[in-house]
Amino acid sequence: MTTFHLLAKKLRRNSTDAERHLWQYLRSKQCDGYKFRRQQPIGNYIVDFVCFSKKVVIELDGGQHAEETQKQDRIRDMWLESQGFKVLRFWNNEVLKNIDGVYTTIQELLNSPTP
Repeated sequence: MTTFHLLAKKLRRNSTDAERHLWQYLRSKQCDGYKFRRQQPIGNYIVDFVCFSKKVVIELDGGQHAEETQKQDRIRDMWLESQGFKVLRFWNNEVLKNIDGVYTTIQELLNSPTP
């Protein structure tokens, strides 16, 4: 197992409250039958959640998201999009306080026709 995969495994063990909360809605094909993986390596990145069949990546951001981190996120999102992924970003507090809205947004993207 590579160092990258070991890091992903460690991130799965040390999930944030928001990641654990959203995972309860995505795991075991609960989201309209789509399979999600969490803390999954893609290229040189580890994404929070990914549905490979629909090429959807979901990233959760904490409240301490500094400007430099946001710049890195934009570069990462551009790379993922260049690989055919659609990236959804949510704030942690959105997931914790409005899971129904977050879940609806995810479902709408998953069930929209693929271009």
